Amino acid sequence: MGTLQKFLVVFGICCGVWSIVRENQTAHEQRRELVDWLKQRQLDKYSQVLLEMEITSPVQFAEMDYLPQHAVFRKLKSHVQLQLSQASQQLKEYLILREWLQEKGLDHHLQRLYTEGVGSLDQASAHVVDRHAQRSGTGDGAEVLDDFTKLQNVLKSLSQQQLEGQKRRLWERVSARHARTTWNVGGMVVFATSVALVYTWVSSNYEYLTEHPPPARGRARLYEYITGSFLDPARCYVKWGWKEPQAVGETLQFTIQFYQRNGMAYPISDHENVLVEILQGSAQVSAYVEVGSTESLKAHTARVTFTVRRAGTYRIAVMLGAGIHISGSPFRKDFVPGPVVAEKTGFVHHSSTVVLTEGEFFPLVVQPRDQYENICYQTIELNHGSGYNLQITPVGNRDSATDPIKQKLSVISDDQTKQIVMYLKLDTLGSYKAVGTYKGSRLKNGEFNILVLSKTDSSTVQKNVAKKSLNVWYEAYLLLAGEGKKAKKVYCYISPKQLTVREFILRIIPRRLYTFRVCPSTKFTFSGLQNSHEFPSFTVDDGCQPPVHLACKDRNVLAATFSQFLLKNIGGSETFSDKQEFFYREVRKSHCKKATWSSNVMVKVNRRDLLDSSMKATKHFSSSDWGKTFVVSFDGEEGLDWGGLSREWFQLVTEALFHPSTRLFRRFKDDNQGLVHPNPDRPAAVTKPKYYEFAGKVVGKCLFESAKGGTTRQLVKARFSRSFLAQLIGLRVTYKHFAADDPEFYKTKVQYIETNDVEDMELNFTEEVYDVMGKLVKTAELVPGGAHMPVTNDNKLRYLDSLAQYRLAATVQEELEYFLKGLNELIPDNLLSIFDENELELLICGTGDYSIADFKQHCEIQGGAWGFEKVLDWFWTIVASFTQEEMARLLQFTTGSSQLPPGGFAELNPRFQICSVPLRGMLPTAHTCFNQLCLPDYDSCEQLHKMLILAITEGSQGFGMA
Repeated sequence: MGTLQKFLVVFGICCGVWSIVRENQTAHEQRRELVDWLKQRQLDKYSQVLLEMEITSPVQFAEMDYLPQHAVFRKLKSHVQLQLSQASQQLKEYLILREWLQEKGLDHHLQRLYTEGVGSLDQASAHVVDRHAQRSGTGDGAEVLDDFTKLQNVLKSLSQQQLEGQKRRLWERVSARHARTTWNVGGMVVFATSVALVYTWVSSNYEYLTEHPPPARGRARLYEYITGSFLDPARCYVKWGWKEPQAVGETLQFTIQFYQRNGMAYPISDHENVLVEILQGSAQVSAYVEVGSTESLKAHTARVTFTVRRAGTYRIAVMLGAGIHISGSPFRKDFVPGPVVAEKTGFVHHSSTVVLTEGEFFPLVVQPRDQYENICYQTIELNHGSGYNLQITPVGNRDSATDPIKQKLSVISDDQTKQIVMYLKLDTLGSYKAVGTYKGSRLKNGEFNILVLSKTDSSTVQKNVAKKSLNVWYEAYLLLAGEGKKAKKVYCYISPKQLTVREFILRIIPRRLYTFRVCPSTKFTFSGLQNSHEFPSFTVDDGCQPPVHLACKDRNVLAATFSQFLLKNIGGSETFSDKQEFFYREVRKSHCKKATWSSNVMVKVNRRDLLDSSMKATKHFSSSDWGKTFVVSFDGEEGLDWGGLSREWFQLVTEALFHPSTRLFRRFKDDNQGLVHPNPDRPAAVTKPKYYEFAGKVVGKCLFESAKGGTTRQLVKARFSRSFLAQLIGLRVTYKHFAADDPEFYKTKVQYIETNDVEDMELNFTEEVYDVMGKLVKTAELVPGGAHMPVTNDNKLRYLDSLAQYRLAATVQEELEYFLKGLNELIPDNLLSIFDENELELLICGTGDYSIADFKQHCEIQGGAWGFEKVLDWFWTIVASFTQEEMARLLQFTTGSSQLPPGGFAELNPRFQICSVPLRGMLPTAHTCFNQLCLPDYDSCEQLHKMLILAITEGSQGFGMA
């Protein structure tokens, strides 16, 4: 039985004993007092009658209203009832008089007054006044006279009205004292607590001493055990400084109180090693612990202060010494989210444009959050006040200012998702601006456009989104700024990844004017019909390039299609693998029409002059020839190309094209991790832009070979700059591209200008250009008249964008156009636009990260003589220690390429194979056509390591039979 249980059992027993004894004793004393009173009035013969009426005390008998209610009293004769009633009233008056004298400290007059026939406070008041003169002549001492005079003065000061009030008050006190005297709870508690504490202390210390015998430290330690004068973790408690449920956002404090085994306070100090650990999930919360105090009342306490920001369950552990928990530790405390804050609350899967069908409800899901982004739980019943609202204003509609908005909004909470759902229905076609609010404050992403379509237009939008081909376009007019300027006829092409505005020169030559990514940063702003064509107009703005103003008869359908593509992208319905498969399928489809897929074409090159010889060998290739299977041969080398030689050629030619040593591409920073970008300052040997067209064709050929699948997949060994990739898919370059492409320039200049005051820097819209020797070549204007346009805080972002346009785009415009010309000869332009920059790099270059676990999982082991298992174990140990470069060399040695497909080793076709050969101590060999590594037997792991490194570094290029 625990200590608390022992204490409660003993306490209960003592309370029972005390109450029984005390009740009997009190009842006996009060009954004797009542009997004495009745004897003085010659009414003791009625004692038995009162006992039958359960009247055992003077106070009970003095209650006048109680007697007539009792059945025994009503059976008495009338004169007896009268006698008892008079006696009851007299007793009540007597008790009031006694109480009054005790209150005034004059209770020693009670007996004298009673012998003189004074039995009530009224009688005492009249009697004392009459007897004052007699007292003056009795010869009593001065002290007695003064005491009597005091009694007289107190009584004379009471008016009749005051007297009645005093009597009521005094009787209430008498009745209350009777109740307390009968029960005497205080005495019972003191008695029971004392006995229970003594018993618990003795038994607990006896058990503790039995279970924990004192060490050999002498009598002092044994004395502490016996007396309980030591810190006991089981008697240490926590006093929480808040009431539950407690909301987040407050700095909270709790107090730890330390006690000895005997219950006495224990002065705590740092020597006891108090440890407080507060965890929210796996995250540790910082806490400040103040141990002890110079104040005696706080010497046995420690104060812990911490701040709560995240809602949820917290685990609070308080430990002493070597991790011994105090009583109740670890504690679990729940902290609830704070009140909903509109600025932190927003729509789930927000889109800048929401598409509704007329007359149908559309759900808008809101996730309530507090100041610290905790999800709040709200219960809202349908059509009850919720605080959520939508302010809807018509924009860009014909007669929108006069037409009333027919809308219905219902708000309800979803108990499963803990979200708020706003069901909106609009019955009027057109475009609207909506602002979501909570209690009058705008939600975090509460502003958006609403398009209400007819059922026919909604069906058209769904068909657009469901189309497998990305050939969705609408005729529009480009509205040019300035009076008198005629609108230009253009065509808006929409795909899942981008919106492209094109014009057709001579009606047959397409020219791309603008490209906007289908992403949340691209906003549509709707305006009215203020144009000569009377078509609904709108503005497209992505924050990266100048806004484009358009007028389109099918504006709402176009914008709705854009919005639905955006929702699909945000909802994760389009994964990279799905888009990659779609891309490969469309590429195969475009080349199947040329019927050249299964044909071969010979490519003979010189290894010592690889780049120029490759360009010469393919100089007269048509698009159909580039779609054929290349059969590669190297001058002066024997070997038949069963796939290995062509893979090596792709590897070597892409390295020659994109490695900075060739100077066609350059790195902004001089290390192997830098990204490559077209080099406008290339040497005379590679000045011809035809090199970039050839580079584009090679990349297109790699993508086409990958689209064919199987063993023909080719990857480009390069790491392109993000701005270059962005331009390949038609996106505008911004200053933010510097962060990845040229991080040093971004940190030293771009970021500094972005975050600081530029008024005193004396900058203008120009860029100084230096040669490799550091000599100033020219000062280029970033915008027309830029030399006379100062950079201010208002236009500094425009300056940075102009700087990015010049350094990353304008200076390499020719190189980019030739590269795209070569790339688009094999890959349709619109197909690349479904990817973003990161996905495009993954598509072209594959992954450069190598997982040993992935390697082992997707590697095939063939054959194996006795002892080969030991060699294989050594091989995995060695490979696990490889650098990324060594791993790339191993892949290049075995497969012909240092890059893996996007899916890693699992997508190698054939699989990576390791086989045993009946040789000892020889160099490993490889068959790249089969992705096969052949390992001889070795005497030690060190020998295998030496031979493997030698093979992959010295023998990774050149084939006898591939």
